[in-house]
Amino acid sequence: MVKPSNPRKSSASSGASPKNLGYSDTSEDKVVAELNLSNHFLIAMPSMLDPVFGGSVVYLCEHNAGGALGVIINKPTDMSIDVLLDRIDLTLEIAPNGVPLDGKPVMFGGPVQVERGFVLHAPVKPYSSMMTVSDEIVLTTSKDVLEAVAHGAGPSRILVSLGCSGWSAGQLEQEIAHNGWLTVRADPHIVFDLPIEERFEAAMRLLGIDPAMLTGEAGHA
Repeated sequence: MVKPSNPRKSSASSGASPKNLGYSDTSEDKVVAELNLSNHFLIAMPSMLDPVFGGSVVYLCEHNAGGALGVIINKPTDMSIDVLLDRIDLTLEIAPNGVPLDGKPVMFGGPVQVERGFVLHAPVKPYSSMMTVSDEIVLTTSKDVLEAVAHGAGPSRILVSLGCSGWSAGQLEQEIAHNGWLTVRADPHIVFDLPIEERFEAAMRLLGIDPAMLTGEAGHA
């Protein structure tokens, strides 16, 4: 995986990295209301004018009293997966049954650890640094998953991002309460299969909402 940088704070305002990026639990975590939005989408409300998170759909991988960790799934970088593999000294091999990745863009996952790779993929085999989010989606941050991809033996459904999004204890709950985000259980089809430009609207429609009818004054779900 690309060389990690120091964690940088993020959210719709300031934010912070969760415990698995260096965050330490404190006694104040106990006062955070029990809300687990792992395996959910965060959909930015029109009122969110933040240049990083405005118009974004975030897939939440972890959410607990210590904070939250997610990956933006609808903001591509100008780098493709094959270029990323080349930069970390891996060559994308042509495998007969391999997934076509040549030219597939790498996502901007968020402003935390922007030089580090975060890979959402279907669970096919254990990797050295892997977090199971659901039966259909896991998060891997170790290089071995990209080595498998380069050799044509990686997961068939994959989203590669540089950076992730992080919130400190209670921060995401506050942003939701202030109408910063809509939330809905995630659909793997939107994460892996749908064209990038269609993901925001598709996530909205999971809530039965027509994005054209949504205004910055709407409440949160």
